[in-house]
Amino acid sequence: MSEAAQNRPGRLGVGIVGAGRVGAVLGAALRNAGHAVTGVHAVSESSRSRAESLLPEVPILEIPEILRRSEVVLFAVPDDVLPELVSGLADAGHFQTGHLVIHTSGRHGVSVLDPVRASGAIPLAIHPVMTFTGLSLDLARLVDCTFGVTADPVVLPVAQALVVEMGGEPAVIHEEDRGTYHAALSHASNHLVTLTAQSAELLRSIGVERTDRMLSSLMNASLENALTNGDGALTGPVARGDVGTVSRHLAVLDGEGIPADVGHAYRAMARATTQRALARGALSETTAAELLDLLAGS
Repeated sequence: MSEAAQNRPGRLGVGIVGAGRVGAVLGAALRNAGHAVTGVHAVSESSRSRAESLLPEVPILEIPEILRRSEVVLFAVPDDVLPELVSGLADAGHFQTGHLVIHTSGRHGVSVLDPVRASGAIPLAIHPVMTFTGLSLDLARLVDCTFGVTADPVVLPVAQALVVEMGGEPAVIHEEDRGTYHAALSHASNHLVTLTAQSAELLRSIGVERTDRMLSSLMNASLENALTNGDGALTGPVARGDVGTVSRHLAVLDGEGIPADVGHAYRAMARATTQRALARGALSETTAAELLDLLAGS
């Protein structure tokens, strides 16, 4: 922490509940911004090791003690764990008036934190749109990272300011839009991993050793083009209406030794690509119908 950061006004005591990849990194980012991390809750050996690495000298404490010591409490726990954990702590009277209670879940907005309101605590949802390694290199990647922020209007500037202090860029997501927001991000990130793994598996099956090298230029260029041009970046046999090529792909993917999930994913994405190419006028209705019939197995 720099001396300038340490001497900024409005420094807060921050407690971290969950020293997973996200919690430990955000705790370190807030510490670098000049806030004091008062304690961290870490159960597994890997979480304890991560806390010791990213938050040295921060005590590992039980959750009630973290809440007692802190003005800000950051919950970085699995989505399905969050509601019961928060309601249980609220029922036990551990939240205090003025507590800033933050969670990092992409799925949830602030309604999941409604139980804390009875004690006068203030709920905030701050979700970094990034995949985490849990290592110090994540701190540099937070710079210019977008955070999906949801909060009551009166305290929204507080959530935005915390994001800016961590080097990120806040994007306001309305409570009712959190489901769409999280589905979009999961579709983009998680399914990209699956797609990459499937393609690499196919290449390894024919003896390609450096699948990362073969795929990296193609996929990086495709991603950059898609982010810039949207559906205008569509290319390949489906977008060109090459029915024979697609038929050949399906014959290969349905062959012996090819995992069934690869063919299922190819068909689903090819159908979606066909429909989007048709909608933007890149395919005729006749060609699109022929492709869709082929992909449906007709």
